[in-house]
Amino acid sequence: MFEGDLTTLSTPDLLESAAEHRAEANRLDTRLLEHAQTYADRHHPDTSPTRPEHRPGRSTSDGRERAIVLGGDGCPEIAEFAPAEFGVMLGISAGAAADFIGQALALRHRLPLTWARVQAGQATPWKARKIATACLDLSEDAARSVDRRVCRVVDSLTPIRLDKIVDAAKHHADPDAARKKAAEKARERGVYLARSDEHGTKRIHIRTGSGHAIRFNARIGSIAEALKVLGDTNPLQSRRADAVGIIADPRYTEELLHQAHQYLRNNPPEPPAPTDNGTHTAGAATNAAARAIAAATGPDAAPDATATKDESERGDVSTAVPASTRDTASTAEPERGAECGGRARAGEDCGAYSGDEGLLEDWAEPGLDDEADRDAPHPSHSDLPDPLDAPFKDPVEPFDPGLRLDHDDDGEALDTATVDAEARRALDARLAQIRRDAHTDPRSGRPLRPGQTEIYVHLTDHTLATGTGVLRVEDLGPLLAGQLSELVGHGPYVVKPVIDLNDAVSVDAYEIPDRIRERVKLIHPVELFPYGTRETHAAMDLDHIEPYDPLGPPGQTTPANLAPLRRFPHRVKTHGRWKVRRLDPRTLEWLTPNGFAFHVDPTGTHRAPQPNRDA
Repeated sequence: MFEGDLTTLSTPDLLESAAEHRAEANRLDTRLLEHAQTYADRHHPDTSPTRPEHRPGRSTSDGRERAIVLGGDGCPEIAEFAPAEFGVMLGISAGAAADFIGQALALRHRLPLTWARVQAGQATPWKARKIATACLDLSEDAARSVDRRVCRVVDSLTPIRLDKIVDAAKHHADPDAARKKAAEKARERGVYLARSDEHGTKRIHIRTGSGHAIRFNARIGSIAEALKVLGDTNPLQSRRADAVGIIADPRYTEELLHQAHQYLRNNPPEPPAPTDNGTHTAGAATNAAARAIAAATGPDAAPDATATKDESERGDVSTAVPASTRDTASTAEPERGAECGGRARAGEDCGAYSGDEGLLEDWAEPGLDDEADRDAPHPSHSDLPDPLDAPFKDPVEPFDPGLRLDHDDDGEALDTATVDAEARRALDARLAQIRRDAHTDPRSGRPLRPGQTEIYVHLTDHTLATGTGVLRVEDLGPLLAGQLSELVGHGPYVVKPVIDLNDAVSVDAYEIPDRIRERVKLIHPVELFPYGTRETHAAMDLDHIEPYDPLGPPGQTTPANLAPLRRFPHRVKTHGRWKVRRLDPRTLEWLTPNGFAFHVDPTGTHRAPQPNRDA
């Protein structure tokens, strides 16, 4: 209705046009769900060209295609490899495509009332898909019960309210499953490193026992106070963030706390001056810091640092923390949940995490052969759908406007000014010396071997010579050259020789040695399947592009003939009628079972013309 130049429309007409286009987009999304349903029908195991085995829940011995169920109980089976081709045609990964097809089937077979409203234009497709995903673990009858409760409110409520209604409906439909799910969530523990990187920072999410969380928080607080004693003028939370890197080195941590404690003993803080009302305020934070550092350095420095046996046997979490440490870590601001960094409310779980294991790397078991002829995974452990296709959901609590962001948790006014460069260099030199002291044998004076961390940094000769510019760090992404010193830390460190990727390295064997794996990882930092999401890692499958022939010529196992792939696309390539060939040293051409061609190179995935598709 509203076509042409939008600038000529009145504001009411512009808004009507936006609503009309939104409705048209919903109609197209509905049509796409119908495409997915029809595509799934054509790839039922009985009609699929590859005829997958009807063995849901059981593995095959050679990695061949299976019959799987996407969408939940009551949905028809589908050939396992089918979503891969559907995904590349939509420009998404195989995992995201499997997820989409499962949602489409669930709407048709498990949520028919909601699906009818979607087809009638009375329910937004993406909201209906969210409901299908939320009900994935329910039985067919329970899903239909949820369908009856929520179908009329899909578009009349905001997404947050709709989520709550769906959760309540799930509890009514299957209370036993709800209790089981709650118990599973309560048992979830882990440490998760977020995949995303923001200007040289990363997030760590921890779900652990309350006692562990409190003790960890107390030690982080002690290190932050020690840094302040040694001259670090950064705000408290910045020092606590730096403490995470220090605590990874136990020797460094103990030496840092020891030297800070010794400094405080030799330079005791001045007694606080009384105020007009008789209270003492000045120097209170310094005295609290002294108690925290003294407690962290051991019972000799803090006589009250050891809990009594009777207290520890009662299981009281707070007794697991030295008493003087609790003064600063737990009881300083109980109303703000100091054990959660001053943000949690009473009774809330520290480090709450949604349980999305998409943050975990898709590690394959080391030591296995690299071809796709291993047991196919159980459907519950399949790498379909790929969890990394979903956007990362930040589990950190939302911003609380009630918090005072102009002060630290200990009441200090934040110093937002940049630390003086000369003072920073002096502090870095002092911390480097402390770390060297920590890794030096006090009797012999010989250096001790510290724990090692290996990082790959890609930079140009200009950046190396000038110290300015942009560099890329594997597993982190782009950084400014000036951030490299923060990443490396205070040493000691070793610079390894640069690997010349032009060397023609090969072996006359099927097994792939580490030196070739490392080169493949450097050449191809991301898997080479169309729209692949996984970054290459040491345990990832490496596929022989030209299949290895024991009777063939020497040198078949070489970086030029190897492609990093996750297990699922590796099996698709080996057993799913996909074809692949190398066009040049950096580009692979994939041909789908229906003849569509895609080129994968360092710039991503590109659809290529295929005039002989029907041949």
